[in-house]
Amino acid sequence: MELLELLIFAALAAVVLYQLYAVLGRRVGRQPEDAAPLPVAGRSEDVDGRQREAEGVITSASGLAALRTRDPSFDPARFLQGARSAYEMIVSAFASSDRETLRRLVAPSIFTSFEKAISAREVEGRTETVEFRQAPRADLESAEADGDVARARVRFLAEFRSRSKGPEGEAVDDKRTAEVWTFERRFSNRDPNWTLVRVDAAEA
Repeated sequence: MELLELLIFAALAAVVLYQLYAVLGRRVGRQPEDAAPLPVAGRSEDVDGRQREAEGVITSASGLAALRTRDPSFDPARFLQGARSAYEMIVSAFASSDRETLRRLVAPSIFTSFEKAISAREVEGRTETVEFRQAPRADLESAEADGDVARARVRFLAEFRSRSKGPEGEAVDDKRTAEVWTFERRFSNRDPNWTLVRVDAAEA
């Protein structure tokens, strides 16, 4: 009887020891050799990029909120529709040397630049027309209220066909452009139209 009990206790001890070994033999928790992995090239930049993108959205939203506080009627969708139309009108007017249309839609500094290019083209005896292959894409990059000035930056992607005629003959050129246009208007002015005040190149 005593021998049987000893065998049972021995078997139980063996089972307990095995379980202890199974638990203690595993890697439990963080080990000293578990050093942090080496940073992947570009990982920190990606994180910063996402953070900057998020901050940009917040900044843009805050600017838009400030603009709408000053002008509750401002509708981004309707504004972009008008900006797209203005883009097509300005590009077409520049190509066709329509100074009167340009004068109504752009700031004096922009008109001066356009006027110089148009005059140089006329001196060379060149004419030009453009044909949009599809409606330009317009994205509102930012909107803000700066004192009495409402300001909005729109990124345009456009594809159009340019036809030019000169002393050497006619040329046809398919173009794809990416630009950021800045529009402004004054809250104190009853005229609801926006004016183009700046043009910057952008990545396609």
